[in-house]
Amino acid sequence: MSKSLGIGVIGCGNISAAYMRLAPLFAGIEMRACADLNADAAKTRAEEYDLRAETIEGLLAADDIDIVVNLTVPNAHFAVSKQVLEAGKHVYSEKPFVLSLQEGLDLKAIADAKGLRVGSAPDTFMGGAHQLARHLVDAGAVGRIVSGTCFVQSPGMEMWHPNPDFFFQPGGGPILDLGPYYISNLVQLLGPVARVTALSSSASEYRTITSEPRNGEKIKVETPTTIHAVMQFVSGAQITYCASWDVWEHGHSNMELYGTTGTLHVPDPNFFGGEVRMTEKSAFVNPSVDWDHPFSKANDNGRANYRCAGLADMAQAILNDRPHRCSDDFALHVVDVMTAILHSGETKTLVELSSTCERPEALTPDAAAALLA
Repeated sequence: MSKSLGIGVIGCGNISAAYMRLAPLFAGIEMRACADLNADAAKTRAEEYDLRAETIEGLLAADDIDIVVNLTVPNAHFAVSKQVLEAGKHVYSEKPFVLSLQEGLDLKAIADAKGLRVGSAPDTFMGGAHQLARHLVDAGAVGRIVSGTCFVQSPGMEMWHPNPDFFFQPGGGPILDLGPYYISNLVQLLGPVARVTALSSSASEYRTITSEPRNGEKIKVETPTTIHAVMQFVSGAQITYCASWDVWEHGHSNMELYGTTGTLHVPDPNFFGGEVRMTEKSAFVNPSVDWDHPFSKANDNGRANYRCAGLADMAQAILNDRPHRCSDDFALHVVDVMTAILHSGETKTLVELSSTCERPEALTPDAAAALLA
């Protein structure tokens, strides 16, 4: 691909390094500039990755920036994405896309009026392992999916993150922070969700930071840290989803899908790779498919890491006038599912979803290869 779109980043925290480091893997995008409310943070990242440090206003006015990647904290996602769109630029947001259905609808209205694209992480569902699972589901390898389980449980984020406060504030918590990976993958595998029910709680009122440099500080918990939910999909499948930061150890696998003729074990959707295992009835078998997917190959400290795949897919979709996979409709439905789960936990009611979406187009090995530089 000869043409590339210029990429600017707003928000130069922890996650920005991964975007800047991995962007050169992909065709159709060129990382050019970054900005942050903290000018020193922008300057540091710019020097580290040979970019131009800008003010936020300067970045939004720059003629060589076509797409702005919004890497701010979750409760700023809506305001910053709105600002980007109003400046006439496409926006790609880190997850969660927004914190309410209405915020997403407002962004969509602005984007549609201006002829702009909106995209959102996570893009891990585009990984080789999850696209193999998609291929097997679509091929009926384990029959019709009727139920399943998902577990993402740990003791929390305050033991490793230098500034973990936002994880425990509204907009954080294990549903809005980790749920995008799991629910996005389920929606790309099974289609949209029809209704949810959930129970939620928190194990403690305060969390004590044990990471540096703030070891010993306490954080007030303002969002549920344990949620047990059931999602019923339009397809009829019922998936149990347990997300918690109150669990020291457990023996559950990340994702299992139970079909009428077998079971599919899907690896952690936080990552692009991993082993997909399948049974015919109760016996494990090798999936009978030739699957040499580029996004299964280890490229980053022994792990498959292709962050920016969704951004590159959006850029190439803009250049080629086709839909992109990490679309606003898809991301907004995932947000609707997550906020419905939280609302159900608060009210102890069954919540019907008001949004829907199409499954993103499958990313075949050839299609993935076309995204790479």
